[in-house]
Amino acid sequence: MPSRLPIQDIFAGLVTSIGTAIRYWFHYTLVAFAWLGVVPLTACRIYKCLFTGSVSSLLTLPLDMLSTDNLLADCLQGCFVVTCTLCAFISLVWLREQIVHGGAPVWLEHAAPPFNAAGHHQNEAPAGGNGAENVAPEQPANPPAENAVVGENPEAQDEQAEEEEEENEEEDEAGGEDAADANNGAQDDMNWNALEWDRAAEELTWERMLGLDGSLVFLEHVFWVVSLNTLFILVFAFCPYHIGHFSLVGLGFEEHVQASHFEGLITTIVGYILLAITLIICHGLATLVRFHRSRRLLGVCYIVVKVSLLVVVEIGVFPLICGWWLDICSLEMFDATLRDRELSFQSAPGTTMFLHWLVGMVYVFYFASFILLLREVLRPGVLWFLRNLNDPDFNPVQEMIHLPIYRHLRRFVLSVIVFGSIVLLMLWLPIRIIKSLLPSFLPYNVMLYSDAPVSELSLELLLLQVVLPALLEQGHTRQWLKGLVRAWTVTAGYLLDLHSYLLGDQEENENSANQQVNNNQHARNNNAVPVVGEGLHAAHQAILQQGGPIGFQPYRRPLHFPLRIFLLIVFMCITLLIASLICLTLPAFLFSVFAGRWLMSFWTGTAKIHELYTAACGLYVCWLTIRAVTVLVAWMPQGRRVIFQKVKEWSLMIMKTLIVAVLLAGVVPLLLGLLFELVIVAPLRVPLDQTPLFYPWQDWALGVLHAKIIAAITLMGPQWWLKTVIEQVYANGIRNIDLHYIIRKLAAPVISVLLLSLCVPYVIASGIVPLLGVTAEMQNLVHRRIYPFLLMVVVLMGILSFQVRQFKRLYEHIKNDKYLVGQRLVNYERKSGKQGTSPPPPQSSQE
Repeated sequence: MPSRLPIQDIFAGLVTSIGTAIRYWFHYTLVAFAWLGVVPLTACRIYKCLFTGSVSSLLTLPLDMLSTDNLLADCLQGCFVVTCTLCAFISLVWLREQIVHGGAPVWLEHAAPPFNAAGHHQNEAPAGGNGAENVAPEQPANPPAENAVVGENPEAQDEQAEEEEEENEEEDEAGGEDAADANNGAQDDMNWNALEWDRAAEELTWERMLGLDGSLVFLEHVFWVVSLNTLFILVFAFCPYHIGHFSLVGLGFEEHVQASHFEGLITTIVGYILLAITLIICHGLATLVRFHRSRRLLGVCYIVVKVSLLVVVEIGVFPLICGWWLDICSLEMFDATLRDRELSFQSAPGTTMFLHWLVGMVYVFYFASFILLLREVLRPGVLWFLRNLNDPDFNPVQEMIHLPIYRHLRRFVLSVIVFGSIVLLMLWLPIRIIKSLLPSFLPYNVMLYSDAPVSELSLELLLLQVVLPALLEQGHTRQWLKGLVRAWTVTAGYLLDLHSYLLGDQEENENSANQQVNNNQHARNNNAVPVVGEGLHAAHQAILQQGGPIGFQPYRRPLHFPLRIFLLIVFMCITLLIASLICLTLPAFLFSVFAGRWLMSFWTGTAKIHELYTAACGLYVCWLTIRAVTVLVAWMPQGRRVIFQKVKEWSLMIMKTLIVAVLLAGVVPLLLGLLFELVIVAPLRVPLDQTPLFYPWQDWALGVLHAKIIAAITLMGPQWWLKTVIEQVYANGIRNIDLHYIIRKLAAPVISVLLLSLCVPYVIASGIVPLLGVTAEMQNLVHRRIYPFLLMVVVLMGILSFQVRQFKRLYEHIKNDKYLVGQRLVNYERKSGKQGTSPPPPQSSQE
């Protein structure tokens, strides 16, 4: 091999590499054009063609496919359509898995008709526990285990079980052969060869399916995706929409639907409802004439439509109702009227509905979190009418599959009543009381604009990035709330003699706990917990099975029990009302808003800003004050000397934390935001004949966002010195903060780099360029464009260094392809006589 490669070899290698790159470029361009152009554009054009409503659009569809009008908009809309169809396909597959593994409803497995002659719907699940293997258990459906006295439960369960056994015996005698035929047909439908599917899954990878492996097989997949999109658009959008449209036109409701600004959505939902009713009727007719395969197919289609509608109601309609009800009940707090909400809805219906849905989702989420906290305090079984989200057996999809429609409607109405009543108690009624007692306190200032010099965007970023995470990441607030709930429960239990009902008996709890410990010890001896090698999932399931579900705990029922429960509900309503008044006025929210207004007035002056910012600022100060008081109270029993020692330690830690906060949360974001302003924002927004104005507060707020993004990207990236330092600082925490390490390893290097990035261009533009004797216009141009110019220089240097490394790799690759014969691995053996010698490196034979 020559000492240096000949020029012709390097040129030939470059030509080969360029040819390979061009070939891959053409292939990947074709892949991108197919998946990002053909598939979305075809889906969008077919969607528009189907919903145009004219025959001429079908005839001109091939020409519309080749049209170049609105390409970008149609591609974006087509991506949304493709995403919806793929989500629908994945949902169907997942729903099929739920039916297969969780079991189909009893009415689908047996030959019993979905509704009786009286017209009462029994098409989803029986009233009792028959078919327990297929029907997911639900506590609210069978409340005797939780909402009554222990002595009443066995009788009710025995009677119910006897009635179900008699009904099931009659059904089995009447339709045994039909059920067997139906089950055989179901088994035929579910038969599939697992080995063939596994082999096909192994052969079909993401690279092969998308065409990233270099083959052209993906063109067939593109054709199937286009066909699947067309089929799903036709079946799941076109047919339900036109069914609903013709029905609404026939009933004369077309004008009302058009006035809602959501004609397509409402019409499609109405079409799905009518389709579900039609499927129920067809399923009943197929059962009567004993068309088993048709009956099962119609039943599965009905389950799909039913689950889809229930998901829309649970995730879409219910939070929307809660959001609008919250808005209506809080109108007086913001000095608004229903006419204002109507005008905002007419001006931007989509945005208005989304904001109300978002508010409703937040309300539902925090309500569910509070219910989970209540379950930690109350006796198991008190909240029998609410679903336990922590129950390992809870599966909402299985409930949607198995439970009848009237049960879901009853639960929906109950949820609306409960959520709406709580909003009335904790929002509307306190606002009316505050308006009558403190007329000057309300309304809150919630204007959508500000005449203050502080940017609204900066305040929002400060609130979202600094204040709220610091409040939400603390667990002390939850512990305080839990302690208040426990104190209220104990007080209400002793006042109304419901301590056993609310919290349970302590002796029975201890006995049951001891018995459970013994059972767990016995279970551990008989059924060993799987070791680590058997998998974490198996160990988790074993632990759950050993502990056993605790859905009910016995209690003592006092005299006049219904009256006491009614008084408990009244007492709870009064407590919620008083708590809401305290939170809105005295002393927390009143102090927080006034303190926030006082703090915000230091840099906003007399200008009005959004009360959300003042409330957040005041709440943060209140929280810090309450936290300091609780810490001091906890230190009181330890003595004066210990308190002084603790105060000294905490004061030193607070001083270190303040220094680190000033450096990392003050100086670094300010420099980063100012650099971003000089490099990106000012050259794009401010012309050369104008002078840019810089707001340090706004630059700092934007720098906080940039610093968090850079820190997140650094932690997700490869290992280097900055990632190591940030991980070490995070691992030490606040209590073990190392000020010297943070300043020397993190703050000083980062601040030095940022200061050099800011100062070097400024020194060049203001100190060196005027010495060259250039004109004032050229000095202004250099001064304004030197920051983006140096950024381009840095980027080009990075690209050049990357290309140099790539050329070195190409050089080695050409050399190895032409001259390398083979490589041989030599085992390393330590010699006893020559311990100081270095080991021989792996040898490779080359020519």
